[in-house]
Amino acid sequence: MAIYQLTEDPYLFPDPKLAGPAGLLAIGGDLSPERLITAYSLSFFPWYNPGEEILWWTPDPRLVLYPKNLKVAKSMRPYFNQNKFTVTFNQDFDAVISNCKKNNRKGQPGGSWITDDITNAYSRLHELGYVHSVEVWQQNELVGGLYGIALGKVFFGESMFANASNASKFGFISLVRKLHELDFTLIDCQQETGHLKSLGAAPIPRAEFMKILEKNSFDRINL
Repeated sequence: MAIYQLTEDPYLFPDPKLAGPAGLLAIGGDLSPERLITAYSLSFFPWYNPGEEILWWTPDPRLVLYPKNLKVAKSMRPYFNQNKFTVTFNQDFDAVISNCKKNNRKGQPGGSWITDDITNAYSRLHELGYVHSVEVWQQNELVGGLYGIALGKVFFGESMFANASNASKFGFISLVRKLHELDFTLIDCQQETGHLKSLGAAPIPRAEFMKILEKNSFDRINL
């Protein structure tokens, strides 16, 4: 399967249909806001080891969650009924991505996939209003959270962390409920995990995912 070298043009990516099931199709480029927004609009996301060139992925199938299909386990209901956590949005993005960097290795033994370049790039997108964070608090202490990109009516999840039992799950459920209220089409979970499948996420063909993206406006959305 061919892998394409990206040019300096941030808007130019190869056709996602050319990618194999694993999804690696392009290499290089940068993490500028223009390139990242273009990448997500075309189904790509960056994922690479520290010190490597940027790798761009578009896996097939794609794990997604339609907000209406959210599943809340009985074990989680007491957390909401008893207000065990408090959730905020966009109140401490820096702390959320810092904790994700410490906690999330995404299967990479060499360290977190969230490099300094990733941190700087998504921080810039947060400043521009495209990247959003969810904070989960317990007695004024940040114990969980997640972040991702909201474009049009699609939310692209990136990473989550938990320093207390079920804190990240509480934050994710709260986010999905909010996105449902805002009439979002789906949440992109990127790759299949048992944790996300237990919450209602399911794989769909890349072609179906692409059709949804083609109908999406990719406007900046406030959460």
